[in-house]
Amino acid sequence: MGADCCGGGVEKGPAACQAVTKDFGVASENLAPHADGKQWDEIVKEKRAYYDQRVHAFEAIKAKYDASLEAAKVANVQISIEMPDGSARGGVQGVTTPMDVAMGISKGLAKKSVVARVDGGVWDMMRPLEGDCKLELVTFDDPDGKETFWHSSAHLLGQALELEFGADLTIGPALEEGFYYDCFLGNRSLNESDKETLVKRMQASIKEKHRFERIQITKQEALGMFSENKFKIEMIEAFPETEIITCYRCGPMVDLCTGPHVPDTGLLKAVGVNNMSRAFWRADVNREPLQRVYGITFPDDKELKAYQHRMEEAKKRDHRNIGTQQELFFFDPVSPGSCFFLPNGARIFNELMGFIKEKYWEYGYDEVVSPNIYNFSLWETSGHAAHYRENMFGFQVEKADFGLKPMNCPGHCVMFGHRNRSYRELPIRMADFGVLHRNEYSGALSGLTRVRRFQQDDAHIFCRPDQVRQEITSFLKMLDEVYHIFGLEYKMALSTRPEGFLGETSLWDQAEAALEEALNIAGHEWELNPGDGAFYGPKIDITVYDALKRKFQCATVQLDFQLPIRFDLEYVDEHGDRSRPVIVHRAILGSVERMFAILTEHFAGKWPFWLSPRQVMLVPIHEDVFEYCEEVRLELRKIGLHSAADLSNEKMQKKVRNAQLAQYNYILVCGKSEMSARTVNVRTRDNVVHGECPLDKLMETLLKEKKTRSLTSSFEKVGE
Repeated sequence: MGADCCGGGVEKGPAACQAVTKDFGVASENLAPHADGKQWDEIVKEKRAYYDQRVHAFEAIKAKYDASLEAAKVANVQISIEMPDGSARGGVQGVTTPMDVAMGISKGLAKKSVVARVDGGVWDMMRPLEGDCKLELVTFDDPDGKETFWHSSAHLLGQALELEFGADLTIGPALEEGFYYDCFLGNRSLNESDKETLVKRMQASIKEKHRFERIQITKQEALGMFSENKFKIEMIEAFPETEIITCYRCGPMVDLCTGPHVPDTGLLKAVGVNNMSRAFWRADVNREPLQRVYGITFPDDKELKAYQHRMEEAKKRDHRNIGTQQELFFFDPVSPGSCFFLPNGARIFNELMGFIKEKYWEYGYDEVVSPNIYNFSLWETSGHAAHYRENMFGFQVEKADFGLKPMNCPGHCVMFGHRNRSYRELPIRMADFGVLHRNEYSGALSGLTRVRRFQQDDAHIFCRPDQVRQEITSFLKMLDEVYHIFGLEYKMALSTRPEGFLGETSLWDQAEAALEEALNIAGHEWELNPGDGAFYGPKIDITVYDALKRKFQCATVQLDFQLPIRFDLEYVDEHGDRSRPVIVHRAILGSVERMFAILTEHFAGKWPFWLSPRQVMLVPIHEDVFEYCEEVRLELRKIGLHSAADLSNEKMQKKVRNAQLAQYNYILVCGKSEMSARTVNVRTRDNVVHGECPLDKLMETLLKEKKTRSLTSSFEKVGE
């Protein structure tokens, strides 16, 4: 979802839209000054002739479509339209649209439908049907409906960027939630106050109900239509001469796009502009700087307000802010994309890896240590040199090409193949926390979620084909236990062989059946994604959801039939013959850095006790008990708990408040009576008072909470 980009639409089957046109108003007055001395409205006036030329060119071509429509009406060729319930409706070829069918059922359905599916492919509601077909009417609640809704909204945003700021549009895709448009403004940029300007322009277009219209054009027609936009020209020139290109008009804005789109802008009722950031054309820092503008739309204001509330909560949970507040990590220009983990952050990082290492021991994995640097001959064998080299850090050593490893699997293949293997040794489960490097563009770097230097809970299982089911079953059980500890929900999908898959069909059939059986044994809900596997093997896609119901892909389990062939890996089977192993690529955390970011925001910085870098704060009421507090702190440290004592001159209430704000799980208040009785007074960061507790009972309770990795306090509430 979200892969389709406005500005590069090559027609591929029933994936584009038709609509109808309407007059548009002039750009609103915008008198903000710029670095080049021109006002925004001056820039827009200079572009007006180009915008008009695009519309005129579009309308000239569209006249042919209007003539075809009239001809189809005269021909009156009848077609049969099958609905999801099995019923059939009649229509006219080249005339009847999905909207006509929806209106024939009910006006309410027509009003809610944003796109159609025709024979399984997305299709615009206003585009005439071309023959007998199966038809589904899709609302905003459907994933295809959301993508169409937000893709159309990107056009709406593009229109506003042109009419208000004279922007040169590049691409504007739908996202998982919302959309963005990248545009070129020369040496100028937008600021926060420009958000309101964009929203007002978009709202004006919504009120005018600009229709989406679709035509197909040749490469030469496209070059003429977009002659004033060098970015569109660059995309068009990359198309083959014979390519049929799809083009859309939405009011005054004409763009290249595969579609489909909603019938008109009137459906995009509630609109907001989220934020703006810097980007680069083609994601290349050496190319033109772009302004990226993010937006969101919904069918009504209620959903928009709920979304904005979630986004405000997400801002509060932003791992970059919490990382600063809690002194967990930072980044520095001396090593872009490589995180500096401070002591508090390193505690969390190490605890995460320690947790996975415990699971590895429990599930029979063996940890290995492999090199960070390899001769490029390794990557040529694995195939990464041909397809991944630009994402690697390479350098020369004694005139030979070397590179920092971006993944562990080729090195593990070398380890498997360094001596003869017997079927009795399999499965071999190699786990590796080695440091990986990937050469991400600087513009793509984002906190801990997109870095250049990272570590993974990466493991590769070398097994016989008949062992695949058991290994996948075992992995899914481990994954469920880990995500349960974190309090993360997840969904799974089985992705099967794509077109152009490599390997024997019988092996794919056996592997897919093993994965399906393992999923059923796991007892967790799963979906089928036919044809979405990798060319080298089927996989299970795992999507995890945090406390705000945002989804991420962290874990993975992927079968690989090709690497064993490329590295000529073999084992001697029970008959004395040489056989190929199957490789299972698997990870649960994925990138430890990325999981660190997800958990930071999932817990909103309120770490569960076992994972917390600040577990216990001792607060003395008087300096007479400073020594006792320090004694208790050292006892807690001896049993492996992160503890501190506030020996400052602040009042007790202030110390407690400071500890709560710093997210210490437990605040232990100590006075003379506690010192005499060798107890502490326990309260939590949420200001729940648990009362006086003997030291031995305290340590026993805290150790139990840490060992069980509980998400809640082990103390019983005794008062507020």
